Amino acid sequence: MADVKALYDEDFVAWSEQQAEALRAAARGGSNHQLDWENLAEEIESLGKSDRRELASRLAVIVEHLIKLDHSPARYPRKRWRQTILRERGEIERILDDSPSLRREVPKLIRNEAKRAAEIALGELDIRRELGQGLRETLKRKNSLELFSYTPDQILGDWFPPQPKG
Repeated sequence: MADVKALYDEDFVAWSEQQAEALRAAARGGSNHQLDWENLAEEIESLGKSDRRELASRLAVIVEHLIKLDHSPARYPRKRWRQTILRERGEIERILDDSPSLRREVPKLIRNEAKRAAEIALGELDIRRELGQGLRETLKRKNSLELFSYTPDQILGDWFPPQPKG
């Protein structure tokens, strides 16, 4: 039991997955406790899934803001976009400290969230009239995911796109 308690403190997502499976195994074993085993297992499992969803959402925000920094010629909102990225990186570190097993899912989550993040960023750049003709033409020829692919190290590290010239 001590290992289970340690796992709770060391990796919440791994703990929730392990506990959900333990509840399902107890239900299959015919426990005489009057518990709603399957729904308990699903609720415990959903606790870990909420951390995964939060991580995915925060990764998407970072990708969105990196795209805007990378492709907007504007000077004014850049500081705010950088602050948002820094804040999200800090929150992601807190999530990964609580659930280190999620770290291995970061590349997959980035791939899953990149298209949505790119659409949001491009929509905002278009509204702000900052989507230059060159980028429009490139987008017509290429998949936006090819253009806006950032590595996990760029997203989670201290990297920022270079400042625009001029």
